[in-house]
Amino acid sequence: MISREYEIIDQHGMHARPATALLKLGRLFKSDISLIKDGRSVQMKSMLNILAMALKYGDKVSVVVEGEDESEATKALDNFFSEEMKNF
Repeated sequence: MISREYEIIDQHGMHARPATALLKLGRLFKSDISLIKDGRSVQMKSMLNILAMALKYGDKVSVVVEGEDESEATKALDNFFSEEMKNF
């Protein structure tokens, strides 16, 4: 299990476009991926789960990755939250 904390860097927060990209990214891996904010945890398996977190600019979110390809998934998530989130 790997856990990381990320800051939402898109000024509009986690809206539909980045949520869709995050969902597609998560589906590339076999590992279970969870988003955690303020003690609330959701599986990253549906866009509604991601949007329900209501992540705003500057919010911190923890991501927990657990499974056989967790290292690769974590690297991809690191890139998503640090680089790709700038492009939405």
